[in-house]
Amino acid sequence: MSVPIILASGSSIRAELLRNAQVPFSVQTARVDEDTAKRALLAEGASPRDIADALAEMKARKVSDKHPGAMVLGCDQVLDFDGQLLSKPQTPDDALAQLRAMRGKRHMLLSAAVIYQDGEPIWRHVGQVRLRMRMSSDAYLRGYVDRNWDSIRHAVGAYKLEEEGVRLFATIDGDYFNVLGMPLLELLNFLAVKGVIDQ
Repeated sequence: MSVPIILASGSSIRAELLRNAQVPFSVQTARVDEDTAKRALLAEGASPRDIADALAEMKARKVSDKHPGAMVLGCDQVLDFDGQLLSKPQTPDDALAQLRAMRGKRHMLLSAAVIYQDGEPIWRHVGQVRLRMRMSSDAYLRGYVDRNWDSIRHAVGAYKLEEEGVRLFATIDGDYFNVLGMPLLELLNFLAVKGVIDQ
């Protein structure tokens, strides 16, 4: 079945995951005011899991409206730290403060994906990963932020596990693809069952 797949995200890592899995797709970045949506959802008492799901759905729906027949994949990732939602750091000092607060403690990454087709949601999944950070020193954390700021400014929690950020962690419990921002195995299973990709 030849159904076009559109990734409603400008994330290079999500695009790379799909390319590496040999999934044919195009990219159409969804223009969504995530900060305003997040604030509204938090004000309504939404859980971090529901916020990730809602943001992924907003992106998929927005692009789906312009591409009838296509399967549009929207994704979002949030970090749940003791029930508090952490966002991408705004400054190096913000990144350092986040890392200091989380060191030695556990947090959870929630990676949501929603597929829309013809303006309707046809699949959704939220993957969860539990992580515990090491007790890194202030000096190491400062050096880490200084060395990696250009990269980690785009990452919730101010780290990327596929880079030096892996040194910040003592344990990781969950699927690595969810850490990277996409529940890839569940997505591939769905696409295979629907006959969109070979199995």
